[in-house]
Amino acid sequence: MKNRDLNILNKFNILYLEDDENLLKHTKDVLEDFVNNIFAVKTSKEALDILKNKKVDVIISDILLENENGIDFLKLIKEQKGISIPTILTTAHTDTKYLLDAIKLKVENYIVKPINIKELLNTLHDILLPVVQEKQITRNNHVIRTISAITDSKQVDIIKFIINSLDNNNIFSASYSDIMEHINISKPTLIKLFKELAEKNILIKIQHKTYRFNEQALKEI
Repeated sequence: MKNRDLNILNKFNILYLEDDENLLKHTKDVLEDFVNNIFAVKTSKEALDILKNKKVDVIISDILLENENGIDFLKLIKEQKGISIPTILTTAHTDTKYLLDAIKLKVENYIVKPINIKELLNTLHDILLPVVQEKQITRNNHVIRTISAITDSKQVDIIKFIINSLDNNNIFSASYSDIMEHINISKPTLIKLFKELAEKNILIKIQHKTYRFNEQALKEI
């Protein structure tokens, strides 16, 4: 099988629930080199606090925790809290009951301990690759729609630069000078573009040198 590009993991946040402190620390230390953030906790209460206050893209949870059960934790967040996040279960056991419960919960994968780090990273990659691809398709569509909303063909490169520079919250941060360092374009042309995008409510200035890309406005074009 072709080697996976694990660099795609560096934009995602992982919640890791494991009551074995040594395993928790070891796996956290490894994942820190690959992902954006790794929130490592020992109890479901801590995990719920993370889910409430942080953006989480994938959950990795042990099944048999001290005085609680990872399956019950997943049932709680999926059924009561209405949280739907891709999940990888880890366990030292291969009890059929747990496998059936995992299937019912539509868990993405099930890894038997001791955890093979390469297997874990590959699993994360396979879960998150469709997310990356969907974002790329969305951004390509944004480029096409936004270009159709402007009149000057010289501004196309700027549109691509803005959209490819958006963070996960569709925020773009840069000054005119920053943009001109990357793209050969005059300042008047740049100002004209930003004014046009603002008038169409596509690019909304929220503070100095910071803008929000408004996807909703594209639907009206």
